[in-house]
Amino acid sequence: MRKSGTNITTSINQLTVCYDDQGPDGAPVIMFIHGFPLNKSMWDKQIQTLKNDFRVIAYDIRGFGKSGSGEQDLSIELFVNDLLNLMDELNIDKTILCGFSMGGYIAINAIENHPNHFSALILCDTNCTADTPEAKENRMKAIENIRLNGLEKYTDESLKKLFVPESFATNPTAIAAASVMIMNTPKQVIYNTLHALANREETCHKLHDIKIPVLILVGKGDIITPPEAAKLMHEKINGSTLHIIDHAGHLSNMENPGEFNDQLKMFAARV
Repeated sequence: MRKSGTNITTSINQLTVCYDDQGPDGAPVIMFIHGFPLNKSMWDKQIQTLKNDFRVIAYDIRGFGKSGSGEQDLSIELFVNDLLNLMDELNIDKTILCGFSMGGYIAINAIENHPNHFSALILCDTNCTADTPEAKENRMKAIENIRLNGLEKYTDESLKKLFVPESFATNPTAIAAASVMIMNTPKQVIYNTLHALANREETCHKLHDIKIPVLILVGKGDIITPPEAAKLMHEKINGSTLHIIDHAGHLSNMENPGEFNDQLKMFAARV
């Protein structure tokens, strides 16, 4: 029996998972995977836009939001396994999958290794490459900085990278929402996830195997996963669609939800 609504919790393999499930029974399914160090609420405006025509599911990755963290070492592969377990729990055979940043890493890995579960893919402000040695070093420095200076300073520094400068003047609500998400993430989860991100493997070499429709979205001012990273994936995925979103940095879906949602709706209606 389906439970619909927001902040639904279920236990899957002794892990508490919190998710939103909205939209009509029998409608095509879209699942949203959030980025680091955020939670499912980053997708609120997308859910509101799509829930009349689609069954829309957004969930908190283990350790984030209201989901439990479990005892296992975090990895992209573990996150993929969690996604598949949640789909089984919700009786979803096939879904359109939308992943942002870290959620994109999870989505690409899931589709490359379990293609039959997915009907289309939306990649937002993400990439397919592994961390460079410099990027790995920066993640370890971030852990030390949080330990020394606290989460508030890390949050302030993160916001400057997540948003383009103009958003601080034009979209203070999105800035405040992202700030709350980061501040509410346990420090140990941040440390463990930074290690997981640093240790992830590249997925670029298998992108040409993806046979389902793919939409790639990226903020024009994204400095974390810039448009060049999106163009690289676009070139490797046959028939993919690329759209660069104006007036947006890394958090393009929150900075310019109008343009982001228009692209989302057009693509979802097409597939």
